[in-house]
Amino acid sequence: MRPGYGPAMDLAPDTKVRKRELRRQALARRDALDPAWRIEMSLAMADAAREIAARSGDIVSGFWPMRSEVDVRPLMSALRETGARLCLPAILDATTIVFRELVRGAEMVEMGYGTFGPGPEAAVLEPSLMLVPLAAFDRRGHRIGYGAGYYDRAIASLQAAGRAPRLIGIAFDCQEVPAVPDEPHDIVLPAILTESGLRPLGSLR
Repeated sequence: MRPGYGPAMDLAPDTKVRKRELRRQALARRDALDPAWRIEMSLAMADAAREIAARSGDIVSGFWPMRSEVDVRPLMSALRETGARLCLPAILDATTIVFRELVRGAEMVEMGYGTFGPGPEAAVLEPSLMLVPLAAFDRRGHRIGYGAGYYDRAIASLQAAGRAPRLIGIAFDCQEVPAVPDEPHDIVLPAILTESGLRPLGSLR
């Protein structure tokens, strides 16, 4: 099962309904994109590796693309060439994901929903740079995930342990919305990578 698919988080009813509708609309726009164009843009977005500038030894978490998501595998490959180590998320239970190391030649196992990742024998890593999947985002850096809050909890857990991973949201421009309803548990993204390039997010931008 891919992170984001699981039991829904407890939200105030109005906020939950609003987020669900924004998610539905943004995903419908993404699904309507031409598949060949999505592939072309995913390849082009790998050029952002120079701007992201992962340092040798950085641990970069990506994700296996699902449905019409941006395919970050070319970007991850480019970041590996800079010396980064790669990892992918794996769900342990209804509330927890870990990040397992992705190495060349290792067996990939089915995670559900058409996605794959390293098996339980892979090393568990703590990312220093996270490519964060999402359903929708706004210019302030607030995101809507897929409903289960796995990434919010994983990032909060890393921060509570004194880690400060760099966060870069990954999406297409069509997934931007005017405003995502705020929630106390929200993790704000400082940057987003779309087909238009890497750009900062924040309340003043």
